[in-house]
Amino acid sequence: MANVTPTVRPGIDERLSRMIQLPTVSAELEERGREPFDAFVALIAELYPLTHESLALERHTDFGLLFHWRGRAEASDGPVVLMAHYDVVPVDESDAWTHPPFAGVIADGIVYGRGALDDKGPLIVVLEAVENLLVDGFVPARDVYLSFGGNEETYGHAAQEIAAVLRDRGIVPWLVVDEGGAVVDAPLPFVPGRAAMIGVGEKGVMTVRLSARGDGGHASAPPTLTAVRRIARAVDRLGPTTFRPRASTAILRMLSRLADQTPGSARHLLRVLASAPLLTARVFAALGGEPAALVRTTVAPTMQSGGTAANVLPSQASATVNLRIALGETTQQAVLRVRRRVRDPLVKVEVVEASEPSPESSTENAQFALLAEALEVSHPGVPAVPYVMMAATDSRHFHRFSPAVYRFAPLEMSNAQRASIHGVDENVEIAALARGERFHRALLERLV
Repeated sequence: MANVTPTVRPGIDERLSRMIQLPTVSAELEERGREPFDAFVALIAELYPLTHESLALERHTDFGLLFHWRGRAEASDGPVVLMAHYDVVPVDESDAWTHPPFAGVIADGIVYGRGALDDKGPLIVVLEAVENLLVDGFVPARDVYLSFGGNEETYGHAAQEIAAVLRDRGIVPWLVVDEGGAVVDAPLPFVPGRAAMIGVGEKGVMTVRLSARGDGGHASAPPTLTAVRRIARAVDRLGPTTFRPRASTAILRMLSRLADQTPGSARHLLRVLASAPLLTARVFAALGGEPAALVRTTVAPTMQSGGTAANVLPSQASATVNLRIALGETTQQAVLRVRRRVRDPLVKVEVVEASEPSPESSTENAQFALLAEALEVSHPGVPAVPYVMMAATDSRHFHRFSPAVYRFAPLEMSNAQRASIHGVDENVEIAALARGERFHRALLERLV
């Protein structure tokens, strides 16, 4: 086995900075064109020459990259797939960034810029680990695939196509690791210390459009219920309590693991919650925020439209609502409940897109144990804790046929850093990148 001591090549911060300087904003593809994406692919080839020489590269759709690293033997139970995406979300020009979002500024041991955490930072530590292992002449025990998508933020088809290609070839991954959880402080309000939160499942996603028509006319004599007011009433009825809370198996497992590291009376509380799903659901729902989102389907109105002038009654109005479907529920159940809560036959409820929640991957298998072993190398003393991923990832395309899919970026993230994802002043510490590279090296070296 190769030495697991980290050998991060000098300049990982500069390399990430160069990646950030390429504005691979998938939602602005029409405005920016494909050039930043093509430049990013060329940059990978420049920065990681051994990876390009030693691994076979396939292009799937215009934005999917699939690298294949042949192992010493073809494992009967499948290869490992390490995933990331290289597209980023847009920047609101009215936001006040400390450093320009696409400048890739390096200051005080930190790399700043859009994509530092989501998801170019997690992507680069994979490439760093692979390149360093190739320098050492290392060959993994089983095949390894690197799956990088360029349109994850727009629910694109790159990762979906890659997953379909592998499945059509009869390749069922033994382990899939994508973005998701991270190493965090105080994972729950009453739990001290650090924990590596590993997503063992992810919520489904559904976008619903509510629309209504009404009589147009002059605003000086409005009817009791205009199209705008009808839509506003429907949105108001879809409050936080639209869906009942329920604690999934993953949440109970999370509480049980956290209890092991929690001192005092809080440990007893966590153990009680881990054995009482109904109580846990109520407690988490009462806490609000992320704890509430862990135990229920959430409803978030995101867009509204209607009207053409300030003094004209609109003849139609609409609202877009984003739902994140809890594990154990279905999109069909969700849309039926939305219709029941709206309680208005004149409001049309249309499903724009829908993706079911994932199954839960086990924590009692060799794959999760491998993640915990690698974590002990990169972040000694930090426990591996299962949880439910609330956002969507590209790995959802694999969890239908792969038995072990986990969502974890091996980077430390403070609360402020987590808030910067899709927000302002996104940044990552260079030391965190070094530990992330160490994690992936350890994982690959320990494959059997």
